[in-house]
Parts: sequence; structure tokens; C-alpha cells
Amino acid sequence: MIRLFVALDIPAPLRQRLHAMGKDIPGARPAPRDQIHLTLRFIGEVDDGMALDIEASLAAVRSPPFSLSVRGVGCFPHRGTPRVLWAGLSESRELDILHTHIENRLIACGLPPEPGKFSPHITLARLRDCPRRQADAFLADKALFRSEDFPVEGFVLYASRLLKSGAVHVARASWPLGAT
Repeated sequence: MIRLFVALDIPAPLRQRLHAMGKDIPGARPAPRDQIHLTLRFIGEVDDGMALDIEASLAAVRSPPFSLSVRGVGCFPHRGTPRVLWAGLSESRELDILHTHIENRLIACGLPPEPGKFSPHITLARLRDCPRRQADAFLADKALFRSEDFPVEGFVLYASRLLKSGAVHVARASWPLGAT
């Protein structure tokens, strides 16, 4: 069995800035700099045969390149004790279309539809026993964070292994975006 997800890579300079933000709150476990990404679809555990089917199906996704930017921050859950700090993204019709194409290809492979609405975000840090007031202070301080636009020119299928030290992500396959 292999644990998979589909993501967009973030350019290295922006990953560095986001990683630094994740260290700005006491008790936070920032996302590792080299693993900061935008998850398009978490797939979960599949067998090797299904993983190959997923790869073949995702290779058929056609969508044009586009640009995104990071806009603001938030936390999950929205109420109660915060567990995850995240950065949001600018609204993007192109991102929504790419997500829909990927979702449809995965459903065609036999995977169930993704539960819930697609909520694009980049995980900055995980929190343990962080008082709400500290999270609220972080959110207020970073509320106006904006990044420069960055190009989205492809997407990646990652394999993820869970270790005691955290998850390790390894690119399994990637595909460029191009003409539709």
C-alpha cells in the first residue's frame, strides 16, 4: 500500500518565506521548508495497481498554465483550539478548473469523490496546545500577508510516508500544464 496526494509545488523563495512564518508562533511545528506545497487532492492509501492507474489517468489532465499568489492566513479549526495554521491563495478560476479535472480523473479511476468543498491552502505549521489568543495574535499580525504572483506550470503526484518525525513526501510523477 502507498499513501498518495496530488499537489502544486511552491517556488523555493516563497517556500522559505512561508516556512519562516510558520516559526513565528510559540509551540508551532512549522511545515518542513522542502515539503511546503498546495494539496490539490489527498488520495490516501492505495495498492500498487491502483497507483499505476492513477498515474495513467492523471497523465491525461489538460489545463493551461496560470499564476497564483498567497493571500492572508487562517487556522483549522475555525473555532476552538487551533491545530493548523495555513496561508490562503488568491481566487483563481484556473486553479478551480485544474482541481476539477484532477478530481474527475481520479473518480474515473474508481476513487470516491473528495468529501467536502475544495479549500485551497498551504499548511504553515501544526500546533499543539496553542492558546487561542496566541493563534489570534498570529492571524491578526499576518492577516495582510501577500506574495508576488508565481507561475503554476505543472502538478505532482506525491507518495507520503508517515514517520514518528513527521511525513516524508517523495515525488512519484509530475506533469506539465499546457494547452487544453
